[in-house]
Amino acid sequence: MDKLRFSGMRQAKFGLGQVVKHRVYPFRGVIFDVDPCFNNSEEWYESIPEDKRPDRNQPFYHLFAENTETEYIAYVSEQNLVEDTSGEPVRHPMVEQAFENVAHGTYRMLSRMTN
Repeated sequence: MDKLRFSGMRQAKFGLGQVVKHRVYPFRGVIFDVDPCFNNSEEWYESIPEDKRPDRNQPFYHLFAENTETEYIAYVSEQNLVEDTSGEPVRHPMVEQAFENVAHGTYRMLSRMTN
């Protein structure tokens, strides 16, 4: 799986199509985009309790996410993600529109999505 490198930034630990889960909260998802550092609103950042606020200078990942109740889009710092090794598919409805399932919960972005 390709890891992303950004000029002047550290290498992203996770790649597009990789299934990850949150280190603390019970959700998982497929990565569909990566920001080399925080690139969301100040309001979003400030809404995180100060003692849990991640460093802005690390990769942030956009996920097609799911928990036991629903599917949604998540924006998560690298420090809060770990690889999901369950091999279980992700049920988020956007996954099949953006990726093909290669095997054991691993996804490859469809070519029409990379242009």
